[in-house]
Amino acid sequence: MFNIVLVEPEIPHNAGAAGRLALATGATLHLVEPLGFSLEDKHVRRTGLDYWEDVDVRVWQSFEELRIAAPTTAQFWYLSTKAQRSPWQASFRAGDFIVFGKETRGLPESWVYGAGEQALRIPMAPGSTRSLNLSTAVAIVLYEAVRQQSPSW
Repeated sequence: MFNIVLVEPEIPHNAGAAGRLALATGATLHLVEPLGFSLEDKHVRRTGLDYWEDVDVRVWQSFEELRIAAPTTAQFWYLSTKAQRSPWQASFRAGDFIVFGKETRGLPESWVYGAGEQALRIPMAPGSTRSLNLSTAVAIVLYEAVRQQSPSW
């Protein structure tokens, strides 16, 4: 239904949790290298539990490689604390790519600012925290996108 993209993820637990979310929603998990861990890492497998083998995971050497392979009709949504719009203002379509950056730095600012209205920020109370855990952010945005599609499950 949707595509979750983790650009240069560093923490295996987050990739495992995102994989489990992908499986639960029928999404595909795209991992853009370099990865900060091996996909054979016990933490990835532990977080994904016995589901990891069923996750549709695709690994890309670069984000550009993924963009070229993506359908031309797909929208790309870029998540960043530097964006202005919230996921509740977005109109997600099945097949869209929801892009998240590495845990320590996020996405490159040029991607976020170049994305215009396709750049999204998860609202947080002022002064509360700098950012959310990556897998938590994936869950929030992915389920908003799924909700908009009104699945019958």
